[in-house]
Amino acid sequence: MRSIALLTGRNLRLFFRDRAGVFFSLLSALILIALYALFLGNLQIDNLTERFPNAANSDIHWFVDSWVFAGIAMISTLTTALAALSVFVDDRASGRFSDFLVSPIRRHELILGYLLASFIVSLAMTTVVLAVGQLYLLLQGDAVMTPAEALTTVGSVCLSSLAFAALSSFVVTFLRSSGAFSALSTVVGTIIGFLAGAYIPVGTLPEGVVNVINGLPFAQAAMLIRQPMTAQAVDALAGGQVQAVDAVESFYGISSTVGGVEVTTSLAVAVLVAVFVVFSALGARMLSRRIR
Repeated sequence: MRSIALLTGRNLRLFFRDRAGVFFSLLSALILIALYALFLGNLQIDNLTERFPNAANSDIHWFVDSWVFAGIAMISTLTTALAALSVFVDDRASGRFSDFLVSPIRRHELILGYLLASFIVSLAMTTVVLAVGQLYLLLQGDAVMTPAEALTTVGSVCLSSLAFAALSSFVVTFLRSSGAFSALSTVVGTIIGFLAGAYIPVGTLPEGVVNVINGLPFAQAAMLIRQPMTAQAVDALAGGQVQAVDAVESFYGISSTVGGVEVTTSLAVAVLVAVFVVFSALGARMLSRRIR
């Protein structure tokens, strides 16, 4: 355990020492904020104002802000988990694995050191994003999450961080250079917002595309994070009307269906647990093969 803790600490220090890397791990989230500040936010506000003419303008802004920050949180769980594994790619490219293998460190300890560091980075960075989002809502005069909602959100973030750290650990085993890692990070950062329905609501897309997106684990993670973060705002926006609440949640990816089958909270959790288990095993196996 001591070796795992030391390796994890070492990987964390190397990641946070690279300030540019830390910044770019949040670039997708920053881009999303900029897009909504410039024009996407106004589009959503206009759309909701038209659909809910009796809703207060403050409630509309409250919902849009809550929904956007929920999307940012989900994106951060993946992009930061992936960014933390840049240490693995650098170690592989520089040949440091040879030094590790002649030291009294077991191979599984080395693997766990990378996985745990990726998870911790994802959880820590996303928690900061959540805190900033709640502070922003508070400064706007909106209600923040209740303790129960906050606990549920953190639990969803923990699960998402675990799942995407495992997924990322598998993906990076195919990379041999820092350049390839940078290219992958750019691609992931670009498309994850669309796959999670964070740039535009899934309700604006064709049904076939919606089914594909809702079937991906990114949509499951986004749904789990959005539910507690937007619960109060949705209720205020729709005036407590059940049909209106259901319509908003479906349109904005707070609830989802795949081929007419409802994706329940339990099913979404099961999907992310499966992603964690499957890709942890695959990632550990591939990492073990690469560490030579």
